[in-house]
Order: sequence, then structure tokens, then C-alpha cells
Amino acid sequence: MQKRSPFFAFVIVAVLPVVAVADEPTTVSYYKEIRPIFQQHCNGCHQPAKPLGGFVTTAHGDLFKAGERGKVGVVANKPIESYLIEQIKVHENGKAEMPKNRDPLNPIQIKLISDWIAQGAKDDTPASAKAVVVDAANPPKYVAPPVVTALSFSPNGKSLAVAGYHEVLVYNTATYALQSRLIGISERVQSVAYSPDGKKLAAVGGAPGRFGEVQIWNPETEKLLISAPVTFDTLYGLSWSPDGKAVAFGCADNTVRAIDSLTGKQILQMGTHSDWVLATTFAQDGLHLVSVGRDMSMKLTEVATQRFVDNVTSITPGALKGGLMAVDRRPMMDTKRTIRLFGAVVKMNAPKRMQKVPPDTPGVPPQVYDEVLSAGSDGIPRLYKMHREQKREIGDDANKIREYEKMPGRIATVAFSGDGTKFAAVSSLDGKGEVRVYDVTSGAKIVCEKVTGPVYAVAWQPAGKLIASAGFDGVVWLHDPSSGKLVNSFVVLPKTTATGAE
Repeated sequence: MQKRSPFFAFVIVAVLPVVAVADEPTTVSYYKEIRPIFQQHCNGCHQPAKPLGGFVTTAHGDLFKAGERGKVGVVANKPIESYLIEQIKVHENGKAEMPKNRDPLNPIQIKLISDWIAQGAKDDTPASAKAVVVDAANPPKYVAPPVVTALSFSPNGKSLAVAGYHEVLVYNTATYALQSRLIGISERVQSVAYSPDGKKLAAVGGAPGRFGEVQIWNPETEKLLISAPVTFDTLYGLSWSPDGKAVAFGCADNTVRAIDSLTGKQILQMGTHSDWVLATTFAQDGLHLVSVGRDMSMKLTEVATQRFVDNVTSITPGALKGGLMAVDRRPMMDTKRTIRLFGAVVKMNAPKRMQKVPPDTPGVPPQVYDEVLSAGSDGIPRLYKMHREQKREIGDDANKIREYEKMPGRIATVAFSGDGTKFAAVSSLDGKGEVRVYDVTSGAKIVCEKVTGPVYAVAWQPAGKLIASAGFDGVVWLHDPSSGKLVNSFVVLPKTTATGAE
């Protein structure tokens, strides 16, 4: 009998009949696929605070209700009869009725919504993810004071806006009684600021990992004027342009952006930061924007062109320790100065330093002189010239004017007094906080008394006689900036009754 070679092998191949199987339609998830589309493209104009056309997209149940025209937004199993599909479909001219004043949804998004309706428009939101409805009829209920991340006095000093949970709380400064609650869809409100004329109040925030939002309110009527969804994460550090036409803010996608305050349309996006952008401020002429972030840099952007101009701070590794969290522009009033811009000497003798470099100066564009203050993780406030006056050299920090005494922990916010002679800064470390007032010229400091916890926000009363600060424990402190004495305080804790909020 012949022996088989140990290397011999054989394979038995079974040939099976090929059966064609029809593709089964993929089930579309409301929670994972439809809801994010609504958050990014629809909720800004269709939420309880701003139900355009009487239609709300923030809650699944509201999608099946009729709007002002009597047409039902979503008819389960019938996309053709659903008014929502009629509104988002793209016409031959490449435009759609909704989203209003924005680009149409792409074909994939429209098909997802249509397929979801055809499959019954079911809500597959996990029970653990179903949030309690929060709107003006169902205001946030607090069992403890909220962490306060932002404060802003109105230009006339009669109101103080305070960031809360899902809302901005507005207090009357005559009595510090709560006068209104501006409730929106953003869970977190990271920054608030009144417009220069005081007629509008802006807030930025969002829901971490889901969406960012810019809100612009009429604080008198409590009407939401603009709700602009931006990126897929929380927004930070808003600022108004001096003419009130633009609102700038930082994003967790490493960009600094700005929108038109009347339409909500994006007008600026600059992406040279390498980490989250946490604060912004405009130049006094509104032509440039300064931004700071976790990448330890302060950057200058030309607004009209969206062009990155320069790093205001040093770019030398190790020159800065930790990220920057705060920035503010110094009000430049009643000061004379001679500045040198790339070799051109220019006298700045106007009372408000609003004279510009002569346009006929060779190689020198017209420029307004500005100073900005930044601070962050290393606890050291630093004052800089906004615009470079000499050629950059490796290792230089030529724009820096001076440093101020280090604060304990990281500085969360800085704010100049209205006359630009002083600034306030707040910090936190190991469960404690500190509020300081510095003299800009001498560097002398005043430490404010009776601060009971970490501090994240500070604002100057326009008259300059008080500073408000707040933070982790939800207490707003009102100090005399000239002495550091505590003048007043109140707890941010709205009362809720059976009939609503007090």
C-alpha cells in the first residue's frame, strides 16, 4: 500500500446554490439620526421660546401637531402628507423653504427624515436619555443654587444678567430682585453680554457633545430674537462688536466665529487655534478680533477678511504656562501716546485714542491703538498691545506691556472698569476663590473680602462703583472696588410655585 506524503492534502469543495436576498430597509433611528438633524438645523427657529409658524421640533410629540397654517408637521407612515417634507424639499432652483435663510438639507438628510416618517415616525429615545421638558411654561427647578459662569450689567446699570441652568436670570439692581427668566434650549450658558446699546442680551452655551447655540434676546420683552446653532459642542466667551452688528464667540472645534446679530448668519470663521477657544474681544474700531484658548495663545483676526493676522502673545515654547481662559480690551480714554508701527511714528492725541495712522504712511495701514488683558491657568494677568509695532524676532514677547501679581489658581475672567484705569480678575484653587481689583498703571491690588468659594465670573457696574462676582456656590457678591468691602450679596435660587416661577 502506497503511503501518502506528509505534504499531501486535499480539499473538498461544496458548491451551494446562490440565493438572491432582497435588501431589507434599514430602520431609521429618531434618537441617533433624526434628532441631531433637528438640533443642528431646525431647533433654532422652532423651539418653545421661538415657535416660528407655530411649529416646535425640540420634542418628539410636538412634531405631530399642526402649525399656524393648520398643516400637520409629521403624519406617521405618510411622508407625502407631512408638511415637514414639503418645507425641506429642494426645488429646481436649488432652494428650500426650510431651514430659513440657510442652505437646504442635503439629500441624505432629507431621505432619512422621509424614511423615518414612512416607517412610522417612532420615538426610540432611551428612557435614560429622556429629559424633562424645560421652557417658559416649565422653568428649571433648582434644589441648590446653580454654578454661575457669567455675569453682565446692562449699559444703564439697571439690570444684572446671571447665567443659570437652561436660562439667563435678569435681576433688578435697585433691589436685586429677579425680574425675568430667559429660558432656552441650551443646558449650559457659558457667557452672557448686553449689546452696546443695551437693547439686546446675548448668551452662548449649548449641550456638551451635542450642540452649541448663540441666543440673542430682547430683555425687555423677554423675546428670543435669534437662536443660532453652531458646531456640535458648547460655545464660550462671547463679545459684541462696538457697533452691535456682530457677536463673536469661541468653539470647542478650535475655531473662533462671529454671526450677524440681526440674521444669525455666520460672518467669520478663523481656525488657526490648536485647542478650544474660550474668550474673545473686538478692537475698539471693530476691524479686528482677539481670541484666546487652551492652546496658550492669543490670536488676532481681521474681521472683514476672516484672515489670521498675528499671534499677540509670544510663540516661543515655554513662554506661557497653561491655557488662556480670559481676555478683555482696555477702554482707551483721555490718554496721549506716541506709538511706532513698523517704523512709522504716529501721535495718538485724540481724547479716546481714536486717531488712526495716516493712510499715506508708506507700508503702514491705518491702525487704532488698543491694549488687551489676558489670563488663564498660570494665574498671571498680562497686558498686551493688540497690534505689533515692531518686527517679530524669535523668542520675543514684544507686544507685552507688563505682568501683574499672580493670583492663586487659574483665572477664569478679567474685566476692565469703564474708564480703563482698573481691572478685576477672579480665580479659584482647591475649593477656594479670590476676587481682586488691580490698578492698571501701578499694579497695586485690592483683595475683596468674604468670598466663600471658587469664582468664575466678574462684571463692572457701568458707574464703576461696584463689581459683581459669582461662581461655584451660586452666590453673587457685590464689592466696592476701591476698598474691597462687601456691599451686598444674594443667592441665585429662583423660587418655583404651583403656578410657575417667582
